[in-house]
Order: sequence, then structure tokens, then C-alpha cells
Amino acid sequence: MNSSRPDRALLSFPMAGQPDRLCLQSLWDFVTAQEPLIKSPFFPVLFSFTAYMAFCLPYIALDFLSTRLPNLRKYKIQPQNYPTLGMMVPCVIQSAYHHAVLIFPVTFLRWYWRPMNLPVIAPELPEVLLEVGVCLLMFDFEYFVWHLLHHKVPWLYKTFHKVHHKHVSTFALSTQYSGVWELLSLGFFAAINPVLLGCHPLTEMMFFLVNIWLSVEDHSGYDLPWSTHRLVPFGLYGGAPHHDLHHLKFKSNYAPYFTHWDKLFGTFTKSHSN
Repeated sequence: MNSSRPDRALLSFPMAGQPDRLCLQSLWDFVTAQEPLIKSPFFPVLFSFTAYMAFCLPYIALDFLSTRLPNLRKYKIQPQNYPTLGMMVPCVIQSAYHHAVLIFPVTFLRWYWRPMNLPVIAPELPEVLLEVGVCLLMFDFEYFVWHLLHHKVPWLYKTFHKVHHKHVSTFALSTQYSGVWELLSLGFFAAINPVLLGCHPLTEMMFFLVNIWLSVEDHSGYDLPWSTHRLVPFGLYGGAPHHDLHHLKFKSNYAPYFTHWDKLFGTFTKSHSN
């Protein structure tokens, strides 16, 4: 959708009394100014891989620094286990290969059949927060069901999910270390939820960023003072200790983020970090 500057000026008047929308309009104007890039078939795969690597970098730095600094080591969930360069490099290579060979063809087909429309007006902030939250809850349930099945059915585990459990002690770059079926399944869940909700493209981007960040944090192997599970009250969110225990024990904590499904189905185990 091509929008001229006069169109934007005219559309700014109705927003004068909508501060929630105005607070995101500058951000959305910056995004739409990159329209040729955003509408490129290469954008989704570049966006995904760049965000993933950017979110992994702080934890990669922690992995190298905390072996030398005791003050950082205390935040490591399994302080006796640290990833080596020989463990990290194959994860990066596999992730780059999957993005180029698997994710790009899928996103190209979506680009061809369903071109992205960039509306002029940004969404309101409460709308973005609500829809991102709903998308996360939907993804959490979808992944919980998928994950539970792929542990309870031995053939599914051995054929599709076992590769992700190569590392008993998780680290950030192990987040996307998985087989083709798992990668495509989780990618489908993440992509379809904003479509089902009819989300604004900015909301969709926000959800993708939050989802990638939370996935990396889950596998980081660190329980930091500002970790998400410490910010969400009443133990509703499991976070890195919750998922690290899943990789250690295999038979509990199947939901990626929240704890309610595991508690309802009797598969919840309190994390050793707590």
C-alpha cells in the first residue's frame, strides 16, 4: 500500500485525541519509511535471524564472562556446565542453514500469496499489548500440546524432538537447535496466531520479537534478577529455570512460558533454581 505524505498529514488530525495511538505512530512511520525492505521477500527471514542472533549475544557474552567472574557465575542455573565454542558454532551454522533453506522458501510463498499491507495508521498501545499477550497465550497452549505429544509418543520423540534435547544444560544458541519438523511446526504456530486475530503488522512484528526473546531467555541457562519469571507474579510464568529443568529431567514442564497448563495436567515440577 503506497501512502503519500499529504495522506499522512490528513490522517493525523483524527488522532489528535488518541495519545495511545500517537505514541506508536512515530515508530510506525519509521517502519513504513522502509517499505521497500519491509515488503521484500527477504525481510521475514532477515528479521527473524537478526533478532534471534541479537537476543543471543548478551547470553553468549555471559557464558564467556561468567566462567571468569564469580559474581556472574551465581546466576548460572547449572554452574557446573558451560557451553564451549565447539557446542555454539554448530548451533549457529544449523540456524543459518535452516533460515536459508527452510524458512526462506516458506516465507517467500507467503509473500507471493499474501502480500503485506502497510496501513498508514499505527495501532493503539492497549490493542498491541492485548493482542501480543493473546498471541503468547495461544502459542503457549499450541506448543504445550505439541511438546507433550512429542514426549509421550516415543516414535514422535525419537523421530522429531530428540535432536533438541541433545543439550541437557541449555544455552542461548541451543534455542533453535532442532529438527525440521519442530522448526516448521513452531514457526507455523507463531505465524498463524496474528493472522487469526487480524493483528496490525506492527503488532505482528512486536509479537515475533517478544516470542523470539522469551524463547532465547528460556534456553539461556541463567536466572537473572530481571528475568521475566521474576517480573510476573504468583508463579504464573516459568521462565529459564522452568525450561532448564525440562531439559534436565525430560518428563515435566512442557509449556514454554506459562505454568498453568503444566499445573492443570499434573506435569509441573518446581524448578531447582527456586
